[in-house]
Amino acid sequence: MKARVKFVDGMTFVGESGSGHAVVMDGAPEYGGRNIGIRPMEMLLIGLGGCTAFDVVQILRKGREDVTDCEVEVSAERAETDPKVFTRIHIDYRVSGRNLAPAKVERAIQLSKEKYCSASIMLGATAAITHSWTAVDAAAAPEAVG
Repeated sequence: MKARVKFVDGMTFVGESGSGHAVVMDGAPEYGGRNIGIRPMEMLLIGLGGCTAFDVVQILRKGREDVTDCEVEVSAERAETDPKVFTRIHIDYRVSGRNLAPAKVERAIQLSKEKYCSASIMLGATAAITHSWTAVDAAAAPEAVG
């Protein structure tokens, strides 16, 4: 796996993944940025959310659960002094599907946390990570009218 980060100007950078995707990163105006891109530390949280969401959906599908949606909200606190590492992270999952087994949802989250999500395992070395979750029965939810 590879990535490349290229300076643009001010505090703006373009990150390119080895798979050919790009993202603009920028600093806050007080640090010389123009606020036109995501902050690098925000990218870490998004990566964590994506990593664990991918795991949870994949594990549930392998368990023959009918997953229709998975939303993960990640919030974090950082140390006051440099390096301002994450000290606390909370991950809240909202998994939707038809007739989801709550025990399977909980188990998928545990497996991601303990075995599969390399992002949470790495970040867990410096931050206390907590989880919460909700399973939503898409069959019982009213359909949106368009």
